[in-house]
Amino acid sequence: MAKFKEKIKAEELRKQGQSIKEIAKKLKVSKGSVSLWCRDIKLTKKQIKKLEQRMIKGGHKGRLKGAKVMKERRLERIKCLKKEALKEIGSINKRDLFVIGIGLYWGEGSKTDNKISFHNSDPMIIKFIMRWFKECFQLPKERFTAYVIINEIHKNRLDKVEKYWSKITKIPSNQFRKTVLTRVKNKKVYANFNNHYGTLVVRITKSSGLFYKIQGYIDSLV
Repeated sequence: MAKFKEKIKAEELRKQGQSIKEIAKKLKVSKGSVSLWCRDIKLTKKQIKKLEQRMIKGGHKGRLKGAKVMKERRLERIKCLKKEALKEIGSINKRDLFVIGIGLYWGEGSKTDNKISFHNSDPMIIKFIMRWFKECFQLPKERFTAYVIINEIHKNRLDKVEKYWSKITKIPSNQFRKTVLTRVKNKKVYANFNNHYGTLVVRITKSSGLFYKIQGYIDSLV
């Protein structure tokens, strides 16, 4: 038996400019039935434009929702992988610290001039290498000096930059040497301007003997 009441209601709603999907949902019938009932109803240009705008908006919301779901899945996967990695590594003993430090120095430390010098812009790496120097070689803080290399556009922030690295390294400010300012190559403005602290160079005084020993450690890894 034909659903006359639903058909009439569907026609009324369609004439008001509602979509086939909306009508089917309201009347709890199939979209095929609504499409058949309303096939002879012509929508105005205004109604058509309104439906198109709603479709675009709905599609945009759908894409945002999909992107959010994908992001949440990706973050959850990263979280799980990090937990697995942490479990696989376990606790780090002194020998682990010693070997990792050699690798770090091999990559970022000075291999010439018979002086120990290490440079990096990552505060976590700087913290690790400072730990390596102190725990593996029992070097007192008086043996450390440091200086910053940073673009001259940051010259008004030098005090803040130096205090930042002093806090990271525990090297007193009076053991910092003059900052090296590099020349401006462009005038591009960066969003993280106030969070940029340049590259820190850590040096150890009277270190020629230790320098050659570290080179020997590196040779042993090779």
